[in-house]
Amino acid sequence: MTTRPIAVVGASAAGITAAEALRRAGWTGPLTLIGDEPHLPYDRPPLSKQLLHGAWEPARLMLRTAEQLAPLDLDLRLGTRATGLDVATRTLTLDDGQRLACAGVIIATGVAARTLPAADGLTGVFTLRTLDDALALRDRLSGGPRRLVVVGNGVLGCEAAAVARELGHEVTLIGREPVPMAAAVGPGMGELLADEHRARGVRLLTGEVAAFEPAAAADRPVQVDGVRLVDGSRLPADLVLLAIGSEPAVGWLTDPALDTTDGLGCDAYCAAAPGIYAAGDVARWEHPVHGRPLRFEHRMNATEQAMAAARNLVAELTAEAVNGTAEAAGDGAEPPERRPFAPVPYFWSDQYGLKLQAYGLTTGADQVETTVLDRDARRAVALFGRAGRAVGVLACALPPRQLRSLRALVATPVLWEEARDRLREATTVG
Repeated sequence: MTTRPIAVVGASAAGITAAEALRRAGWTGPLTLIGDEPHLPYDRPPLSKQLLHGAWEPARLMLRTAEQLAPLDLDLRLGTRATGLDVATRTLTLDDGQRLACAGVIIATGVAARTLPAADGLTGVFTLRTLDDALALRDRLSGGPRRLVVVGNGVLGCEAAAVARELGHEVTLIGREPVPMAAAVGPGMGELLADEHRARGVRLLTGEVAAFEPAAAADRPVQVDGVRLVDGSRLPADLVLLAIGSEPAVGWLTDPALDTTDGLGCDAYCAAAPGIYAAGDVARWEHPVHGRPLRFEHRMNATEQAMAAARNLVAELTAEAVNGTAEAAGDGAEPPERRPFAPVPYFWSDQYGLKLQAYGLTTGADQVETTVLDRDARRAVALFGRAGRAVGVLACALPPRQLRSLRALVATPVLWEEARDRLREATTVG
C-alpha cells in the first residue's frame, strides 16, 4: 500500500464526491481533503435561494455530517489553502508552509466571485459565493425594507433579486445585457424572465457601474449609499450585491506544465497532467462529443465530473503500479478503465415560482429559437444550435411529462431541422 496520499484540493461538492468516488474505485491509501473554508462541504445552489430567503439554515446545506465522513478515513484539512503544486513530483504546498508529496491530486477549487475595486472599503457591498457571504447578506436583508441594487443580471443576480423582492425589498437589477440571463437562455427566454421580474416589482436597467457613493457620515467603516452609472445616473442603495461573474480559482497553479487559461485545461479524461486531475467549475476539458474544450459552472457537472476524475485517476495509478512506476493504488480489486467524460450538461434556476431547466449547451450558440407556449404562465422552450446542429434545449415552467423527453434531443448533436420537429412534437399538448 502506498504511503503517499491522494489529495483532493477543494472541499466542495466536487471535492467530497471525488473523495467518495476514490474509495469506491478501490483507493485504500491515505486520502487528504483540503478546503480553504472552515465549513464541512456544503451545497452552493441554495445560497442564492433557500438560504438567502431564510427558508433553510446552514445545517441543511451540509453535504455530509462529520459522522458520515468518518468511514472515508479522511485527513480533513479545513481552513487550509493550497498555494502551489509541483507537477513533476505531484507535491502540494499549503499555506502553513507544509509540502505534501502525493500519489495523485484532484483539483476542485471551483471559482471565486469577481468584485470591483470601487467597492473597496465600503460596507453594504456584497458578493455571493460562500456560505459566509450568503449569511452576511441575509443578515442585512432581515432588518426591514432595504433598497437593494443587484449589479449583474445573470443567473445569480436574477435568483438573488427574486428572493429579495419576495422578502419585500426594493430591488433594482442592472446588467450589461438588455434582458436577464441572455448569455445562458437567449434573448427570447430572457424577455420572458424580464416580464416576470417587472411584474413582481423589480426595476430592470441596462448599464455599467462607474462608482459607488458612500453615505455622508463620519462613521467608519463607510456605508454605501448609492451607485453611479457610466451614463451619470444615480441609484440610491442601502445594499449592493455584485453578481458580475466569477474567475476560476487557478491563481495558485503557477507550474508552467499546467494550462490555466479559463480554468485548468484537461484532456477528455479530466487529466491536466500525469496524476493531476480536475473536476467541477475549475475544470476545462475536451468534451469528446462536442469536440472542443468546455467549462461548466453547474452543480450536476461538479458531481459527475468528480466521479469521472476519481475513477480515471485510480485507473492511471494502478496502471503505473503494474508498470512498476508507482506503488499499488488499492487493494487489488479490478480497477475501472479510464473513460472519456462525455456528459449531457444540465442546469436549473428557480426564480419566484418558475423553474428553468436546460440540457446540453446553451452558451456559444449561433442559432436560438424560442417558442412561447403560454405567456401568462411563462411557459416556453428554446432550442440552441451551433454549425447547423442542435446542441441545447431550455424549458421554463414545462410539465415533467414534457420535460423528460428533452434530454434525448441533445444527448448527441442532431441536425437543426430534425431537432425542431422533435421538439415541436414533444411540447405539443395531447
